[in-house]
Amino acid sequence: MRFRRWPRVTAYEDTTRKRAALARSLRLQREKLPLFADLIAAGQPSGDEEMARRADWWPRQQQERRDERAHAWRRARARLAEFDDQLRPILVALWRTCPYPADPVCLLDLLHQITVGRVDPYRPPWKFHKAVDARTTPNPTTFGEAFRQIGRKQAGGGSKTAPADEFLFCGNLGSGIIFLTSRVRLVEPNESFYTSSNDRLRDSHVGHSGHWVDIQVRGECADADFATIERLAQAADTRPVVVTRIRTVGQT
Repeated sequence: MRFRRWPRVTAYEDTTRKRAALARSLRLQREKLPLFADLIAAGQPSGDEEMARRADWWPRQQQERRDERAHAWRRARARLAEFDDQLRPILVALWRTCPYPADPVCLLDLLHQITVGRVDPYRPPWKFHKAVDARTTPNPTTFGEAFRQIGRKQAGGGSKTAPADEFLFCGNLGSGIIFLTSRVRLVEPNESFYTSSNDRLRDSHVGHSGHWVDIQVRGECADADFATIERLAQAADTRPVVVTRIRTVGQT
């Protein structure tokens, strides 16, 4: 069995540094309630008294921890003995090579995880990593279901003719992660922007049809996914929506 040697029981070491720390602690207790400083001081131990108390407590505390650890090892060995003769050698070899600390509590937890089926002893997770499946939305019905807002760039600056805020969305329709940049554009240069609570694609909205929504797509996007983006984006907004692909370095 893999184990870690536990320190021996040692005597408490009385040092000037420990006495100085004790004196500082007692002084802070008195200064915390200055009106009762004399009363607090009367109940505080002297340096010799406290060092004597620690000298008596320190070995007992170490021995109690050693006894608890020994008891935990006996429980772990008894739990290991409950497995059949065919599986027990496999568990012993697994414990010797696992990355867990050489502690009885860790061994007990490992045996429990194996018992409840969370750890496969023949394919431990530190050797065989489970394949991670990408979170996809293959058949979304709404724009909000397919894409999640992950960013917003303040671009307005308070001017009526300044460009509207730019929003960044991400999603995966099945072909890979896609990033969308959504921004409202002016139809006429003399038009103005303002923000309303009755927005659609979480962007600036106006009271009359003087704007259109520009959505730029980045990432691997199949033609079918591109058509889906156009359909969902237009259904989510009453203004005209134009979806375009943005080619990045390395894309053909």
